[in-house]
Amino acid sequence: MKRLWLLFAQTVTVLVAALFVVATLKPAWLDRRSALPTVVPVIESPDARDPAAAAPATNSLRAAAQSASPAVVSINTSKAPENQAQSSDPWFRFFFGDQGQGQPQAGLGSGVIVSEAGYILTNNHVIEEADQIEVVLNDGRKSTAQVIGTDPETDLAILKINLTGLPVITLGNSDALSIGDQVLAIGNPFGVGQTVTSGIVSALGRTQLGINTFENFIQTDAAINPGNSGGALVDIRGHLMGINTAIYSRSGGSMGIGFAIPTSTARNVMDAIVRDGKVTRGWIGVEPQDLTTELAENFSVPSGTGVIITGVLQNGPAAQAGIRPGDVVTHVADKPVSNVAQLLSAVAALQPGIPATLDVLRKDGKQRVQITPGKRNLPRPQAGNSR
Repeated sequence: MKRLWLLFAQTVTVLVAALFVVATLKPAWLDRRSALPTVVPVIESPDARDPAAAAPATNSLRAAAQSASPAVVSINTSKAPENQAQSSDPWFRFFFGDQGQGQPQAGLGSGVIVSEAGYILTNNHVIEEADQIEVVLNDGRKSTAQVIGTDPETDLAILKINLTGLPVITLGNSDALSIGDQVLAIGNPFGVGQTVTSGIVSALGRTQLGINTFENFIQTDAAINPGNSGGALVDIRGHLMGINTAIYSRSGGSMGIGFAIPTSTARNVMDAIVRDGKVTRGWIGVEPQDLTTELAENFSVPSGTGVIITGVLQNGPAAQAGIRPGDVVTHVADKPVSNVAQLLSAVAALQPGIPATLDVLRKDGKQRVQITPGKRNLPRPQAGNSR
C-alpha cells in the first residue's frame, strides 16, 4: 500500500513539474486559441468598404425607388364607433346592462404627393367614411388631411395637407406604357412601413372587373397587398404611371395580379375636383351591349368592331339625336370604341351641353350623328354597399 501511494505521489510531482516548465518556457502551447487566425479571410467586392460609392447594377431600379419613394405617404384613418339605438333604451339597458361605446374603426392605406401645394392622390375606399385622416410622410412628419373631393366611380380621392418642403412625384405618361415594361409598386402594406416591390406591366386596359364604374386598369405582377391601396406605380425613371387600387386574391395577399388606375385618368379626375369640386361626366341615355355575332345577325348589321345599342331612353340625348336600337356605335368624338367599357368612358369624357359626334353603322351604311350629351348623375349606392 505504501509503495502504491509513493508511486502516485511521484507521478503527480512529475506532472506538476512538467506543467510548470511548459507554462514558463512555452506558454503558447497551453493557449490553443492563439493558434487560430484572429481575422477570418473573406473575399470582398471593391465597393464593400464604401457602400455610398457603389455603382448600381445595370438592371437596378435603385434610382427609380429613391426618386419616387419620398413622395409616397402612409394614410391612417379612424371612424368613430356607431351608436346603437338600443343602448339608449332603458329596458335594453335593464336586461343587457350598459354596453358602452364600441371601439373606433381604424384603417390604413397609401397616397402620393403630386403638388408642392400639398395635394395627395389616393383611393376613395381608403378614406371613405373616415372621421379623421392622418398622413405620415416618409421623413416622419405627420399632418391631418383635408378631403378636397372624391370620385367613387373611379375610386379616386384628393386630399390636402398643410406642410412645407414637400417631396413631389413626377407625373408620367401612362398612355405610353407597354406590356412588359418594368414598374415598381410603392406603398405601406399591412402597416409595416414603406415597401417597394417590382414587376412588369402584365396587361393594359383591363375592364369589366366589377371594381369601379369606369375601368381602364393597368395590370401588374408587382406585389400589391392590403395597405398598398392609393400608393404609387412608377416606371424605371420613378415617374408616376398609376395609383395602385386592387388585387385579385383568394387568400387576401398578393398573387401577382394587381390593378392600378392610370395616371391619365387620375389627372383628369384631380383637375376636375380641384377646379369644380366634383367630376362632371357626359350621358346620352342608351343601353349598350358588346357586339356579338348573334346580335349582329339579329339586327342585320355587319359584325366587327363597335358596340350595339339595344335600348334608347325616350326623350334622352340619344333619342333626340336619332339614335335607335340596332345602331352600332364605332366612334365617339372620333375616338374608336370596341366594347361597352370603352363606350361608357368615351361618353363620360364628353362635356354636357357641348355637341359631339357619334359614328354609327346601320343597315343602309355608315352615318355620322351629332348629339348633345346631358349630365350624368351619380348612381345612388345600393343598400349595404358604401359605393
